[in-house]
Amino acid sequence: MDIKFNKNEDHNKLLAADLNYKLKRIYKGGGQKKIDKHHSKGKLTARERIDYLVDDPKACIEIGAFAGEGMYKEHGGCPSGGVVVKIGNVSGKKAIIVANDATVKAGAWFPITGKKNLRAQEISIENRLPIIYLVDSAGVYLPMQDEIFPDKEHFGRIFRNNAIMSSMGITQISAVMGSCVAGGAYLPIMSDEALIVDKTGSIFLAGSYLVKAAIGESIDNETLGGATTHCEISGVTDYKAKDDKDALNTIKTIFDKIGEFEKAGFNRVKPKKPIENENDIFGLLPAKRSDQYDMMPIIKRLVDNSEFEEYKAGYGQTIITGYARIDGWAVGIVANQRKIVKSKRGEMQFGGVIYSDSADKATRFISNCNQKKIPLVFLQDVTGFMVGSKSEHGGIIKDGAKMVNAVSNSVVPKFTIVIGNSYGAGNYAMCGKAYDPRFIVAWPSAELAVMSGNSAAKVLLQIETSRLKAKGEEISKEKEKELFDKIKTNYDEQTSPYYAAARIWTDAVINPLDTRKWISTGIEVANHAPIEKKFNLGVLQV
Repeated sequence: MDIKFNKNEDHNKLLAADLNYKLKRIYKGGGQKKIDKHHSKGKLTARERIDYLVDDPKACIEIGAFAGEGMYKEHGGCPSGGVVVKIGNVSGKKAIIVANDATVKAGAWFPITGKKNLRAQEISIENRLPIIYLVDSAGVYLPMQDEIFPDKEHFGRIFRNNAIMSSMGITQISAVMGSCVAGGAYLPIMSDEALIVDKTGSIFLAGSYLVKAAIGESIDNETLGGATTHCEISGVTDYKAKDDKDALNTIKTIFDKIGEFEKAGFNRVKPKKPIENENDIFGLLPAKRSDQYDMMPIIKRLVDNSEFEEYKAGYGQTIITGYARIDGWAVGIVANQRKIVKSKRGEMQFGGVIYSDSADKATRFISNCNQKKIPLVFLQDVTGFMVGSKSEHGGIIKDGAKMVNAVSNSVVPKFTIVIGNSYGAGNYAMCGKAYDPRFIVAWPSAELAVMSGNSAAKVLLQIETSRLKAKGEEISKEKEKELFDKIKTNYDEQTSPYYAAARIWTDAVINPLDTRKWISTGIEVANHAPIEKKFNLGVLQV
């Protein structure tokens, strides 16, 4: 190993350590004092509830852990969006679990909470995956009600989805383990079956104070909407549980009786570990996003037995395409090659840039994977499409459009791993969030933006200096550098993988060594949903 490898390794392992540090802080939710108060009521926290419910907590993957990170500072923050979402096995069956975190603003819904809940339901719908709601929420966060209540993708969409999912035959189970008020009261009752925990769970459209104010009736919350009321008088809930664990045990029993699902039929054999050392990824991935490197050794450390059958190896070399297995599952990999390559025509091509020939190759490969019913994995480290007169005259827009068309119309499940750069139209062609990957995750080394921070800062600096000069201000070299540094710092913050994850532009920031686990879980989940559409590219400019 050379000195560059060692420097890369140190840099990337520090990024992974920083990821772990950030996650440990997020796992505290509203903080230890709030957790202690929660426990004093005889309740488990959201994360404790999920850990007790699933067969193996370590086998779970978490969606949106960084949701809300750095947002809503004026409201005291909203760790994980005030809701924990995980995918794991319950009584041997894969499920997605949505648990309100009552240590964060009593589980109230911020705008990002709504977006995260909708993402969980989207995953359930796409993959026909059973969903479990562990309800403990004070409802809409009133100071921000205008950003969570009235629009199409706001709070009300949750209950619309409940109805749609029910019509699709997707199992929905709810356990009311704390507050469940106002419009939120519809969620458990629109589920297939609803449980409520005695003395701590409550369901009502309006609490006792609002009832008193509205109609003058004096009544306590337990009598109004507690477990006894809804299990023995109203018939709203189906099971009364004595405590959190009793409720979770009941869910386990229900799941134990669920019948087999119809499978999509993706190919899987006995899994094998990569022969190449997976830990080498930290040294192979450069510390600087602008550095060139060979993507192939990284692929060899992600796939079973380090075996990769490359498709059109000598053509369109700035994109690598080929077949492999990940944890036994057959996959088609589309990856950006980040080293400078020489085409068969003798042209030097920059790594990370999509050229006409590489776009053409990727389009054909994506079509082949759809024909063979092979899930697609996109490994992104892309700066965009090639520009300039030669590329324009060669039809780069046409070839890029064909690739985007193939990605858009693909019917096999797609999974996107943002390894490094994810800039501009390259993000789109390589199956960015707008192109419906089943999961999209980023390594800590990732950057997502229209362009790099350096390039964007130069453009924005030109605009700003022109504006200031138009006002009669003189811009010295020192002032220009100060403006550049300020613009770049702000822009770099927005390109961070944590900035993207906070807004659920990605599902997670993950340790590179967890990549195989995410892809394998994703395909296992996708196998719940048989492919019903045929692959059709529509009209193409050939």
